[in-house]
Amino acid sequence: MKFLRKQLDRIAPLFEKGGKFEKFYPAYEALDTFFYSPGSVTSGPTHVRDGMDLKRTMIVVVVALIPCCLMAMYNTGLQANTAICSVTDASELDLPWQASLMQSCGFAFDANSWLSNLILGAFFFLPVYMVCMAVGGTWEAIFALVRKHEINEGFLVTGLLFPLTLPPSIPLWQVALGISFGVVIGKEVFGGTGKNFLNPALTARAFLYFAYPAQITGDAIWTGAGTAIDGFSGATPLGLGAAVDLKAMAESGATFVSQLDVEFVDAFLGFMPGSMGETSTLACLIGAAILIFSGVGSWRIMAGVVAGAFALTLLLNGIGSDTNPMFHMSFHWHLVLGGFAFGTIFMATDPVSAAMTDTGKWIYGALIGVMTILVRVINPAFPEGIMLAILFANVFAPVIDHYVVKANIKRRAQRLGVEN
Repeated sequence: MKFLRKQLDRIAPLFEKGGKFEKFYPAYEALDTFFYSPGSVTSGPTHVRDGMDLKRTMIVVVVALIPCCLMAMYNTGLQANTAICSVTDASELDLPWQASLMQSCGFAFDANSWLSNLILGAFFFLPVYMVCMAVGGTWEAIFALVRKHEINEGFLVTGLLFPLTLPPSIPLWQVALGISFGVVIGKEVFGGTGKNFLNPALTARAFLYFAYPAQITGDAIWTGAGTAIDGFSGATPLGLGAAVDLKAMAESGATFVSQLDVEFVDAFLGFMPGSMGETSTLACLIGAAILIFSGVGSWRIMAGVVAGAFALTLLLNGIGSDTNPMFHMSFHWHLVLGGFAFGTIFMATDPVSAAMTDTGKWIYGALIGVMTILVRVINPAFPEGIMLAILFANVFAPVIDHYVVKANIKRRAQRLGVEN
């Protein structure tokens, strides 16, 4: 490491002011601070010293996402392997390029092998992740060079969150288009990291959600095993719940839960079709523990989302419906289906686009929880809900904080007998 330090110090004058490559200083600074802590310190009589800077905050979030990444690869491989191994006639297989690449490399398809599942899932997940980092990182570097500031580490999180919200069969050109929209329109046009009012990863996801709905929410996209395998190219359990025929269910004597085509334990662990990194509530909870323990993620926001969702679910369960099956979904199923856990823990707690005050965090979280259930239940055409709810709350976060601060000022003024 001393050798690397000497080499970086040796070429530093070339990138500093007056140097031959002065315009590319942000690129040098990004490389230098990736390996070493910045050498500069704050000056002046008043400043706050804290060991948790932006880089360390982003690293903690990345570490918290590791369980979701591992589960994304394993479950994607499991779903695809199960579909592929169910077909005995090889001529019926319509393998996607990822599975064909695995086959050409000599790997065997075996749904009972955790290694085979992990490797096949990696062939789906890693290309999406690499495209996100390459395209999004390029946009970050371009804006940093034009504005002559450092390349912020915030993209390390955005570039990992976004692929986890995508289905395994997403075309890579759509991945590039989506991350470009999220970085440029969702963040950079507002000034970059710390100045965006919308979550960039969710902004990218929302763009693809409405621009290319068939590739994001279509019935035959989730396993990534090819459209020829009809038995496994079905909708997610959350989509199945919205499509339940209540009349036929009553006549057959079946229960609503039996129509979801997944056991609760499998849904909790993440062994079901869905966006690659959102299926496992357990993996998300491990990430939540890391974020809360490190102080990076707000437990108030997480608790607020759960409380808001619980209250509205309880109300809608009590009201019931003869035509809308989602009124019958219990709260504990809402927690483990779709991206509820992932959105609550990693998206809603984004410190930039979320509410800042303690009271505001409770209100902000409750708003997300209520809106999620409202979209899921009242509008079954959008069986997910958490993404739209978070973006909606992002817009209202500054207003929530404004009125919380205003109420605090009013109470203090009354307590002190001061005219407000």
